[in-house]
Amino acid sequence: MTARIGIVGAGLIGRAWAIVFARSGMSVSLYDVDAGALDKAREAIRQSLTDLQQAGLIEDVDAPLARIQTQSDLTQAMAGVEYVQECGPENVEAKRRIYADLEAVVASDTVLASSTSGIAASQFTDHLSHPERCLVAHPVNPPYLIPLVEVAPAPATSQAAVNRTMRLMEQANQAPILVRKEIQGFILNRLQGALLNEALRLFRDGYVSAEDLDKTVKHGLGLRWSFMGPFETIDLNAPSGVVDYGQRYGPLYRDVDRQRGGDDPWETTNLAALGEARREQLPSDGLAERQAWRDRRLMALMAHQRHLSAS
Repeated sequence: MTARIGIVGAGLIGRAWAIVFARSGMSVSLYDVDAGALDKAREAIRQSLTDLQQAGLIEDVDAPLARIQTQSDLTQAMAGVEYVQECGPENVEAKRRIYADLEAVVASDTVLASSTSGIAASQFTDHLSHPERCLVAHPVNPPYLIPLVEVAPAPATSQAAVNRTMRLMEQANQAPILVRKEIQGFILNRLQGALLNEALRLFRDGYVSAEDLDKTVKHGLGLRWSFMGPFETIDLNAPSGVVDYGQRYGPLYRDVDRQRGGDDPWETTNLAALGEARREQLPSDGLAERQAWRDRRLMALMAHQRHLSAS
């Protein structure tokens, strides 16, 4: 694959996307207005590539690193790119400005995709001359370890732009899904939010400790969900499949859903209590080390899954 990719923003997500595309053989132009951020980004990317090599997930560090060029001038950075992955702030007005600037320097058929976690593309592209080539391609952090990408077009987005993005993500060894209609938070964060909202209520109301809540997912739901989704899970959890499961357990889930109030489980005192519980388990100065541990575990899981698919 020889596509030239532009990336706007050299923060955590922009750096991760650079790895995704470069390790797949694509040429990457990484832009940030802050030249100092670009210097830091290059070192961070090298370290991440080294970690991937040590985990057996890539063979070489220097080859993908050589495919990543950094640039603090937007016009030069976006010259000749076929696809842009925008990784700017989670702010509608900021994105509207970024997209106007991008439209002025790229070809009319260059796909402009946002990494936003929940803002619908129509909110920051309706002022453009060519909104038909704009959409969301929302990754899971870090995308070079977790391959899901939510491709979420706006009503104005062309089918050609959707198809090109889906195809590009597959060529980059990601796992794209299509969000068929615009919705705040897309699919993953709405699912994650439902679980987090219930988890916070159960913790707040004294039903479970923070540690035991995490154990419930880690040693229960998460084991199955690491290789199959919730619909396949329930399809296999009743003798005659998903309809049988619904007839058996649907009344329970309906009753539980009715019990959930409309209150806010994210209010300050609840988060403060959860923060205290988490810091007892993991002091603040251990967060970075634990994040690195998380990434190593994800690498080991990826290597295991790759071995299984090859056998």
